Amino acid sequence: MNLELSAELPWLGEERKRMKASKFTEAQKAFILKQGEQGTPVAKIFRMAGISHATDCNWQKKCGGLLPDEMRRLKAFEDENNWLRKIAAALTPDREMVSG
Repeated sequence: MNLELSAELPWLGEERKRMKASKFTEAQKAFILKQGEQGTPVAKIFRMAGISHATDCNWQKKCGGLLPDEMRRLKAFEDENNWLRKIAAALTPDREMVSG
């Protein structure tokens, strides 16, 4: 039983092209979050940075307390994990057809 992955998977990597890129770098996100931790009024932070309360909550949940280097590593791990999940999902029907 020799199983080759010869099928083209054109959708791999396209999600990244379709997603809107953040206008903030990891360092800027860390700086904005740090200001909130240091006691700056939240409304002032939102107004100065041009972000919404929902964006701040998402950033806090995802990367609150992380340094910019750690945030980059987290993003790289998430991208790799998503890529591997897509490959596994693409291979799953093939395995069922071979064994079934």
